[in-house]
Amino acid sequence: MPLAVQRPPLLVADRWRDYRLMDCGDGMKQERWGPYTLVRPDPQVLWPRQGAEPGAPWEHWDGFYHRSEAGGGKWEFRRPLPEHWEIKYDALGLTFKIRPTSFKHTGLFPEQAVNWDWIHAAVKRAGRDVSVLNLFGYTGAATCAAAGAGAAVCHVDAAEGMVKWCKENAALSGLADKPIRYIADDCLKFVRREVKRGRRYDAVIMDPPTFGRGSTGELWRLEDHLWELLEECRGLLTDNPLFFLINAYTARLSPTVVANLLSQLLSDLPGAITAGEVGLPVERDGKVLPCGIYGRWESSRGAA
Repeated sequence: MPLAVQRPPLLVADRWRDYRLMDCGDGMKQERWGPYTLVRPDPQVLWPRQGAEPGAPWEHWDGFYHRSEAGGGKWEFRRPLPEHWEIKYDALGLTFKIRPTSFKHTGLFPEQAVNWDWIHAAVKRAGRDVSVLNLFGYTGAATCAAAGAGAAVCHVDAAEGMVKWCKENAALSGLADKPIRYIADDCLKFVRREVKRGRRYDAVIMDPPTFGRGSTGELWRLEDHLWELLEECRGLLTDNPLFFLINAYTARLSPTVVANLLSQLLSDLPGAITAGEVGLPVERDGKVLPCGIYGRWESSRGAA
């Protein structure tokens, strides 16, 4: 029997205190990260700035990321900023290190807070020991959310620097002594080895890129390798799995595609699938900035 697929409205990450999306328009967004205001490009911002003349300069910023026509870009700072600083996600008691990187990112995607909340709640509701595999785990916010709820987590990313950053975030969040495995490895190769080792997980989280390379240069292409990775992950699930979450930022995937993938992958398991967009509220005018998509499968067996 096919799994029922529910399509809820856009999920908006509106529980932040230390982060604010102040304004956006003309391809840029103005954000408050704790004590500092950053202006960065965003490909989703196709509308003009409200109340501003075309091409008018942005005001009230500490860091501005200038795009280059040749690709990439660089930061301009109006005043000296620390190499990094911290912000808190009070809703779950988590603390994260923020650092403007050369690729315009800061080490955190605040819209993902809606998924952190869901992960944390799912682990708490389970009422049992839960093991979680977090693939393409980046700096580990989802890992911290799961570990903070009591799960044992295996965090995997091909970049050693991101794995180290995850460990720092865990320590900042008071989770240094929690059962978290930190693995710098190619995700597909690691999953295959875990299958051979006979390891099993109650939940899987993944945020696959469109294109990337593993820790030793392995080539990853979403359209070529995603289903293969999903099938390998299916072999890692326990007999009573809790959830499966896919995040994506690539325009090559839609919520319907992600829902279809999960529906086919987990058709023999009792549960429900939801799929949709995640976004951030714009303080200035009440818009919502879409920031990616998600697909979730959650077991219907209930808590232990």
